[in-house]
Amino acid sequence: MDQKKKYRNSNTSTQNPYIGILFGLLLVLLLNGLLFPNIGKNQIIATDYISFIEKVDEGKVRDVAIKDNQIYFTADDDGKTVTYKTGETNDPQLIERLLNAQSPNESHKITFNRIVPKENSPILNFFLFWVLPGLIFYLIWKQTSKSIQARMGAGGNFMSIGNSGAKIYAESDIKTTFADVAGQDEAKETLTEIVDFLHNPEKYTEVGASLPKGALLVGPPGTGKTLIARAVAGEAKVPFFAISGSEFVQMFVGMGAAKVRDLFKQANEKAPCIIFIDEIDAIGKRRDVGMSNDEREQTLNQLLTEMDGFDGRKGVVILAATNRPESLDKALLRPGRFDRRVQMELPDLEGRKAILAVHLKKVKHENIDMDIVARATAGSSGAELANIVNEAALRDRTRAAPSANVML
Repeated sequence: MDQKKKYRNSNTSTQNPYIGILFGLLLVLLLNGLLFPNIGKNQIIATDYISFIEKVDEGKVRDVAIKDNQIYFTADDDGKTVTYKTGETNDPQLIERLLNAQSPNESHKITFNRIVPKENSPILNFFLFWVLPGLIFYLIWKQTSKSIQARMGAGGNFMSIGNSGAKIYAESDIKTTFADVAGQDEAKETLTEIVDFLHNPEKYTEVGASLPKGALLVGPPGTGKTLIARAVAGEAKVPFFAISGSEFVQMFVGMGAAKVRDLFKQANEKAPCIIFIDEIDAIGKRRDVGMSNDEREQTLNQLLTEMDGFDGRKGVVILAATNRPESLDKALLRPGRFDRRVQMELPDLEGRKAILAVHLKKVKHENIDMDIVARATAGSSGAELANIVNEAALRDRTRAAPSANVML
């Protein structure tokens, strides 16, 4: 279980840094609104005696308290009850004025308080309104910076955030072997040498030979390019990195190249392993004059650099698949990068029989003359044959009892 977690999809570990900022804002609101609900209410505003008398005459004052030559009073101001303080003035008519004045209270009379309202400490207000929120935002910023730096690719700028997005499978997760790949005997024979090197690298390094850095799987759709790449990893019992070429293409220039750097960094840490890039023509197209794409070109240049940079003796093999090899850049196809070209053809008669046999193992069926079915499906790919078997199973399931067998 721990091993599966170790090789889990790297996308699942990626967190949005803005979630931390949002959490910090909510935390500040909770601290101010729930834990300290009376902080804003306990503010006492200093005013002059004339303003106090004006509010008394206007009938806005609710209560008054006098202590130490200070007059504390609360008054309604723009729909809010605000606490004020003012210096006491020698006014012999003050008490009579207060007794005769109107008030927003239910009794319409001003209330005289013996208890003076407590004013919040300026130091406490400064700490709660400035220091505490600033500390919270600093901690959030620091944690966010650490998470971003952990995912930074080489280059050190924001646009080079690394996180390859590749799906990483542990060797125990790859159940596919060459026995599951039928109709591609020549391709399996070509790739057997790579499997043997990953099993016994010493046999080759003793004579100074190094593992081919890359093998290009070429063939029509549905011929099993992805399947045979997984089978190589399953036979070699090594981790398998799977990613599509289109996942490298990003909106911002430099992010695709950062993904390539991050992918090869992870692969070197897990070596020996296999990197599989499906539809590599998405980033590996020929660079023609007048048809430039800065993001795609930087991604391709980074891929070429990484393939030149890593040591082939460590056991990192790159498998790539494409339906259009003629569109790939020549620099990508030269020896030292993709040394091997594995042709995946549509299966012949015997190949179609073998493919049908593999897929018929998964469904209940009676005795079937696979020779007739194989001859009737000339020109079909492995994926099309698998679909024929599945459609037959579905059709039989809808027409017969659950225990009935598949009839092709």
